[in-house]
Amino acid sequence: MSDPVATSTPTHPVPPDAGSPLVVLIPVFNDWEALQLLLPELDRVLLAHGLSADVLIVDDGSTTAPGSPFSGYRALGRVSILGLKRNLGHQRAIAIGLAFVADRLPSCECLVVMDGDGEDDPRDIPRMLDRFRAEGGRAIVFADRTRRSESLKFQVFYKLYRITHRLLTGFDVRVGNFSVIPRRSLESLAVVSELWNHYAAAAFNSRQPHCSVPTQRAKRLQGEPRMNFVRLVVHGLSAISVHSELIGVRLLVVSLGLIALDVLAVAIVVAVRLTTELAIPGWATTAVGISVILLAQAVMLALLFCFVTLSGRQGLTFLPIRDYAYFAGPLRTVFPGES
Repeated sequence: MSDPVATSTPTHPVPPDAGSPLVVLIPVFNDWEALQLLLPELDRVLLAHGLSADVLIVDDGSTTAPGSPFSGYRALGRVSILGLKRNLGHQRAIAIGLAFVADRLPSCECLVVMDGDGEDDPRDIPRMLDRFRAEGGRAIVFADRTRRSESLKFQVFYKLYRITHRLLTGFDVRVGNFSVIPRRSLESLAVVSELWNHYAAAAFNSRQPHCSVPTQRAKRLQGEPRMNFVRLVVHGLSAISVHSELIGVRLLVVSLGLIALDVLAVAIVVAVRLTTELAIPGWATTAVGISVILLAQAVMLALLFCFVTLSGRQGLTFLPIRDYAYFAGPLRTVFPGES
């Protein structure tokens, strides 16, 4: 089968295969106005710190086209847009982008993942790269959100999500997509099937070396936030689903604990009924009946969580490095010059 990803030859003064060792990956869905404001700021920050980078924009099946031309950058080398054949959602667009970079951009030694709406502040990138170098270029550096800029309602639901996440998995989550990824981790993530659901959760679940840098989430550069309650729930469930085996085991332990308590309750009721005069007529039968019903339910839950945990270990549903090409469309360079 022919490869569905076609690349164009950019009008760049250096050879097409001589890309920058630093690449910035930005997923976008109809957010071109914010992106047009973000890229000049990114260019200014990189230039001020003596850095340069290529930019790969993953167009997540946008229904609108970019407005103003991409021009005037000094620190940004090539700016390319990888179109997807259909809208996949933010996390899956990132998965396609990571696999594409791992497969098609061998010169990339360090990849920055950030949103295109400006809420990931470009001014944090130099600090994250400093931490990246301090770690010897071996660990993923995540932006640790110390303060968020969303509405109070969003923050309340996000706090509930974090509490639920901790109860189910045993650990907290404070990071998002904004991160710096070394080449080694990029190639490892490209064969992590959980990447299809959630990038950060997949990085943690696959035990990639990682650290974090405290940051404050900025405000959108243009337009209204796209994350509503429904999308937040879907996003949260996607992150939690990555840890399905861990959650299944934890819930299995809880179910076994309930079984032990039910058996103990039945034993206590029988002992009280046979050895003392404390039992009220009919009480023992009712208590044992309720305990047996609860015991049966606990056993069913334990079996369910066993099957869920075991079924999650059967086969691979999506392998990024193998399957990304089915969703990726043409790659076109928009700076310097449309090609």
